[in-house]
Amino acid sequence: MTYEHLQTHFKNLIDNSPMSKFQMIIVAICFILNMNDGIDVLVVSFSGSEITKEWGLSKTELGYVFSAGLAGMTLGAFFLAPLGDKIGRRKVFIMALSFISVGMLLVAVCTDYYQLLILRLITGMGVGGVLPTMAATASEFSNDKNRDFNVGLVQAGWPIGAILTGFFCAYTIPTFGWRYAFLLAGVVSFIMLIGVFIYMTDSLEFLGKQQPPNAKQRINNLLNKMGHEGIEVLPPKPIIGTRTPISTLFTPAYANSTFKLWTAIFFGFLTLYTLMSWIPNIAKEAGLPFEMATYVGIALNIGAAIGTTVLGMVAGKWGLKKTVFSFMLCSFVIMIIYGNISLTTSLIFIMIFLIGIFVQGGFNGIYPTMARVYDTEIRTTGVGFSVGVGRFGAILGPTLFGMLSDAGISTATLFSLFSVPLLITGFCIYHLKSKNLSK
Repeated sequence: MTYEHLQTHFKNLIDNSPMSKFQMIIVAICFILNMNDGIDVLVVSFSGSEITKEWGLSKTELGYVFSAGLAGMTLGAFFLAPLGDKIGRRKVFIMALSFISVGMLLVAVCTDYYQLLILRLITGMGVGGVLPTMAATASEFSNDKNRDFNVGLVQAGWPIGAILTGFFCAYTIPTFGWRYAFLLAGVVSFIMLIGVFIYMTDSLEFLGKQQPPNAKQRINNLLNKMGHEGIEVLPPKPIIGTRTPISTLFTPAYANSTFKLWTAIFFGFLTLYTLMSWIPNIAKEAGLPFEMATYVGIALNIGAAIGTTVLGMVAGKWGLKKTVFSFMLCSFVIMIIYGNISLTTSLIFIMIFLIGIFVQGGFNGIYPTMARVYDTEIRTTGVGFSVGVGRFGAILGPTLFGMLSDAGISTATLFSLFSVPLLITGFCIYHLKSKNLSK
């Protein structure tokens, strides 16, 4: 058996067989990891007003706090996530969760604004390494029938983690202070680190290609867990070409999709992270008490969880490109309406809920799209660099929103301005051309 035959054998086994209990557990671990990332990122959003009060920060300075974590995510996506194609997904998970745990736990005892910025950067590096790796792992352990749904479902873990964080923050921050929220988030990350160390494994494709020590035994153990017979012979390790995974992204097979994905995710992140970062603070400034303002942020993420799940089901019938485009178009319309009508408290909750469904729900469809576009040998590199480029939009968005707000531009006008990037995202995804995206 040649290496090519082995990889084809693995692919056919996974694609055409029902998912085993073990495969479902791996997808579930990725889902929980994304919940953890939702906790780590949104805890600073829900506690932002209290941090501002304690340290007397301007909106621009608070925007820097939001963007510091996003800058770290950019570094993690560029430099940590691509290591998954070389050293394995499992090791990247362990490294990334170590960064997250240390960063979150130390925030609980920091006493200086600049310490907070550095710790948010460290935490962000871990989150940036985890997110692309989760999408690749869920894709590689899913059969063809459930792949898009599973990768989309994993992304739903983020808003669910954010929802739980919102309820926790609404209860604890007024009583115990904002540092307590970071302390718990750090403890949760450390528990996940232990879980990954014990249960997570690399995929058949990775083990067959890289052939680490005891590769044959590890492959057969994994095949046994998935309900398949083991292999008798492991073919020689393939000769790795001189082309780097990064340069492969710009070959004729991928270049067009790479640039469209980079553009789509840049503008999508710009609006998405602005909304996630600022909505609880905006609600509090509108006169809502801390607890009620936190519930507005929770409404955003409840909508996101529902939207992500619905998108996964709809994409199975319509295809990813049409579904993501439709969600982005609806997002644009809803944000324009939000910025141009008079809102009662009830309407604020309804509109923010709808924004969560279509903005974050639709954006999360980009992850299974990227997992489809890039083949196994460059998947975490392709997804990681796409997310890394997108993080520049995520860094820019919250800071730009804070600066424009300090300049006197109304929140209603800002919502209208930040709706335009969603149209760009939708058009880029709709016009993707890839052999793995049928429609």
